[in-house]
Amino acid sequence: MKIGITCYPTYGGSGVVATELGIALASKGHDVHFISYAFPHRLKHFVENVYFHEVEMSNYPLFEHSLYALSLTSKMMEVIEYEKLDLMHVHYAIPHATSAYLAKQILKKNNADIKIITTLHGTDITLVGLEPSFLPLVKFSIEESDGVTAVSRFLKEKTLTNYHINKDIEVIHNFIDNEEFKPKQDCQYRKRFAPNGEKVLIHTSNFRPVKRVPDTIKILEIVKKQIPAKLILVGDGPDRSETERLARELGLHEDVYFLGKQDSISEILNAADIFLMPSQSESFGLSALEAMACGLPVVSSSIGGLPELILHNETGYIAEFADAERMAKYTIDLLKNERKYNIFSKNSRDRAVNVFDKSLIVPQYEAYYEKILNS
Repeated sequence: MKIGITCYPTYGGSGVVATELGIALASKGHDVHFISYAFPHRLKHFVENVYFHEVEMSNYPLFEHSLYALSLTSKMMEVIEYEKLDLMHVHYAIPHATSAYLAKQILKKNNADIKIITTLHGTDITLVGLEPSFLPLVKFSIEESDGVTAVSRFLKEKTLTNYHINKDIEVIHNFIDNEEFKPKQDCQYRKRFAPNGEKVLIHTSNFRPVKRVPDTIKILEIVKKQIPAKLILVGDGPDRSETERLARELGLHEDVYFLGKQDSISEILNAADIFLMPSQSESFGLSALEAMACGLPVVSSSIGGLPELILHNETGYIAEFADAERMAKYTIDLLKNERKYNIFSKNSRDRAVNVFDKSLIVPQYEAYYEKILNS
């Protein structure tokens, strides 16, 4: 099968999932063609059967803003036609599904046809798509796709409710490579972050307001009153300055490590004890799954798709949104009870392996591709 994949090539979850899916499909013999404005950051080295097509941006004085959606459409048409693709799998509704639809309509005039599958990841539905100016476009692009998938039941229901869509949406959860993300004994970074044997909390995200990163500082403040602890923050974004300010204000700046964007996430996760995810909006929680695969219990908010991933009182704890005090109490409970912690740690790893391993999820995508191609 020849598959085109378009995604945002950045550190966000949608780009990570799309890239890992492409790599997994290529390893099974499919030809995978990535179409984007930059090389996906998870494509760290040459992968057989994987090809990259860069969307070239025109700098023409007449256009005050770049015409990415139209440039993407042109590149999609080119790759679909000359590489004889069977289907286009686009991740994130805006503008990828819209560009794919436009490419399909233009190619029909050349007697060429292409199936389009759109995967919804979260903020394309819960945030960006609800802008009044975008809502009709998102609804149209989803309804005109040949197939639509969502990464959680929560996101499926949200899409059907918000957009009044008359369309079947397949739920295919995000997945993990449990060989890359796994528990490692005696992590070399542990002493760097906890030189005196402190417990280590960790959070990774893009530091957008919906991630509520400052809440991790509030959690640390409460935890430290009972247990010596450190906090690792991985990522960057709009809320980083506010988070740094709060750490200084509370006198915790020496206990918090701001690492910025990092690639070797599994190594850093293995230096920690508990993963914190106090988000205001989370359609699935890929970073939490990565932590679980490394054997970390997760303490999170109860929003979005997180309850589909984290089993309360089994693999971690779920608290009400914005309740930093409750999250801190759950964290302390785990850190003070070694036997319970070890059980939660094993449960987290087992759930990542038995439910969300790529060997279980990627075949679901392959089956869905066949279903759409034969429809």
